[in-house]
Amino acid sequence: ILLAGSIIAGAAGTAWVELSGRAVQGAGSALIAPSALTLLMMLFGAEPRQLTKGLAIYGAAAPAGGTAGVFLGGVITEYLSWPWVFYLNVPIAVVAILATPALMPAGGARTGSVDILGALTATGGIGTAVYAIVRAPEVGWGSGQTLLALAVAVVLLAIFLALQANLRQPLMPLRIFGTPNLAAANIAQLLLGGAWIPMWFFLNLYLQQVLGYSAFPSGSALLPMTVLIMIGMIVLAPRMVNRFGPKAMTVSGLFILGVGMAYLSFIRPGGNFWVDVLPASLVAALGMSLAFIPSLGTAISSAHPAEGGLASGIVNTSYQVGSAIGLAAMTALAAAYGADEPGDSVALTNGFSAAFLGSAAIALTGALIAAATLRSSMPQPPAP
Repeated sequence: ILLAGSIIAGAAGTAWVELSGRAVQGAGSALIAPSALTLLMMLFGAEPRQLTKGLAIYGAAAPAGGTAGVFLGGVITEYLSWPWVFYLNVPIAVVAILATPALMPAGGARTGSVDILGALTATGGIGTAVYAIVRAPEVGWGSGQTLLALAVAVVLLAIFLALQANLRQPLMPLRIFGTPNLAAANIAQLLLGGAWIPMWFFLNLYLQQVLGYSAFPSGSALLPMTVLIMIGMIVLAPRMVNRFGPKAMTVSGLFILGVGMAYLSFIRPGGNFWVDVLPASLVAALGMSLAFIPSLGTAISSAHPAEGGLASGIVNTSYQVGSAIGLAAMTALAAAYGADEPGDSVALTNGFSAAFLGSAAIALTGALIAAATLRSSMPQPPAP
């Protein structure tokens, strides 16, 4: 599915075809991410320390891939053309398709119905909410368009919850949130995504639109942060979790992330990468690397092994929903403080600074909620 979406997006001649291709890509990615987490549970679920190491490598792969995408995207768009950003996925997907049968353990097939209505109402509700938040600074928070979109989002999400409570085979059984620590860890992941992704987005914009970096140098500027995240997730986080426990590391990681983002809010129109960006981004990267692995591991290991796939899908969704809503909210906040005025470095800086401060507030709120809701010791998963 990801392969097909990449080909459609690369060959697109209109905006609607491009968006359709991107939607197909998203559907493919939505199937891949929870499957990868489920595989980790299958391989290492019986050994907590090995599972932590596996999750560390999984977690480090995301920022590495993200930075590689930004870095290679800059090179490709500057020296080739934008369709090749999508065509680059084709050989990678082909290799993965050919290698999967030989490298992955076989799983038993299951039968059952698919909650299509649940998927449609959840996607529609979240998408409509994001649209309302992004459009609100332009049309007004009290405008009929904004209020109508928010009302539609609330209705769709209410229908989704009603379906999940009453269907025999729902998309997201609500009973699973009664599992100790699972709901708290998902909230931590939701707020972690809501803080981290806006920071990554607006840091790129600050480098390019205010400091004048082109796509290639701005991608290169993210490398130190990415290297620290990889080292933190693979080397530091597993040791810290084993020593201090997942709750302490989730709380401290979110707190450090918030401090780094608050530091970034002091950016200047005539700023300098070495002074205004690098130190703060490294602090934020350290916080991300410490919080991501323990909250992710808690979310999926809290569930019964038979529900590992479900827990993996829910925690991945929590992070992605938090990312989407957080980015939409911070985009609206940045626009309200002047980031919708291209070419005005002072206004752009004010807007980006507000977004960094808002992201810091999300991370610090996450730290407080995690401190109040996560249990220090991991309970045994309940019987299905």
